[in-house]
Amino acid sequence: MRSSPILTLLLFAAALPAQTIVLRHANVIDGVSDQPLGGATVIVSSGHIERIAQGDLPAPAGATVLDLEGKWLLPGYIDAHVHIDNLTAARAAVRSGVTTVRSMGVSHFADIGIRDLHRAGAADLPDVIASGYHVRPQPAPEIFLDAPKLFDLIGKTLTTAAEARRIAQVNLDHGVQVMKILATERAGTPDTDPRKRTFSDEVMASIVDLAKSKGIPTAAHAHGAEGAAAAVRAGVWSIEHGTYLTDETLAEMKRRGTYLDPTIATVIDLIDAAGDYDDPNLVIRGRYMLPRVREMTAHAWKMGVKIVTGTDTTYGPKSNRRIPHEIAELAGIGMPPMDAIKAATSVAAECLGISARTGAIKPGLEADLVVIERNPLEPGNIDGLGDVLLVINDGKIALNRLKW
Repeated sequence: MRSSPILTLLLFAAALPAQTIVLRHANVIDGVSDQPLGGATVIVSSGHIERIAQGDLPAPAGATVLDLEGKWLLPGYIDAHVHIDNLTAARAAVRSGVTTVRSMGVSHFADIGIRDLHRAGAADLPDVIASGYHVRPQPAPEIFLDAPKLFDLIGKTLTTAAEARRIAQVNLDHGVQVMKILATERAGTPDTDPRKRTFSDEVMASIVDLAKSKGIPTAAHAHGAEGAAAAVRAGVWSIEHGTYLTDETLAEMKRRGTYLDPTIATVIDLIDAAGDYDDPNLVIRGRYMLPRVREMTAHAWKMGVKIVTGTDTTYGPKSNRRIPHEIAELAGIGMPPMDAIKAATSVAAECLGISARTGAIKPGLEADLVVIERNPLEPGNIDGLGDVLLVINDGKIALNRLKW
């Protein structure tokens, strides 16, 4: 009997030996501290960070030793808003330095498949916090193939809590780690209005409560002020986009500890001729949304709202936005570069509920690491975060461009 390609990949990935890696002469931005650690040695063993110290440390027998020659070592980037639905795209994310993603909606539970392949040992795939399908008024047609028991909802616009909970329950049955609900219509489709609210207070609260009863947080897609405010009142864990958030709602987010994932870079993508979006109507929309989302994010930062980075991209063949673009946008609205980097590392890990195992360079955490050439804290250098030379994912080298 012939084994399937997926099974072969699983067996091969699981059989890869754990690497002991010594990184010498590294300038370390650990994702938590306010100052970097210069001239450090980092030892990785059994997939985790074993030791960090300034100066040289002896290399264990058989270790792979990499001399970083003063290059900059950071935690692997976290993308808190992706739509990755295939292995090629997932590998592209890792090559860009992203070692963890939060999926914000795909078909056929592809995010769960990628997650489970990663857990089996596939170091060329990111860890995934999976959401399955959006809970939205018009369910994705593909969900009926995954859950034929929902056949009576085909063609219906969901208006009641009972109907919406049936969609959410399918996600829970498949083992999602986060629930996503659309509190407003989309910005990236020309026939929808991003300001327009979707679900009632009752429906949103019902979905949040169902997810919470299973220990699952809810993320709300929300551009418009009314829908976003309703989502915050319902108790969502994060607001995605938030273009027209009012200061009143931002203050409530600060009080509740609600995270903001503004995805500024994807609004720029609306304006660009290339990328995931290429529609004249979206160019017009993007031009008036961009100053608003930048202004809102600046207000959020000044008010103390916790901000994380997301690209809202597929990492597909037309995608031209990556996490370093979002970090640069956060720096552009007034965040110090170190805090913008934390938004893509330790703060994002907190948002995803995984800070006990990743998001920083600390002994005991998973070895998810990125190396770049220049100091991103110096003026004009933050864009260099995108020029990734080395990626270590779960303690395994996933990309090495240090020497050619």
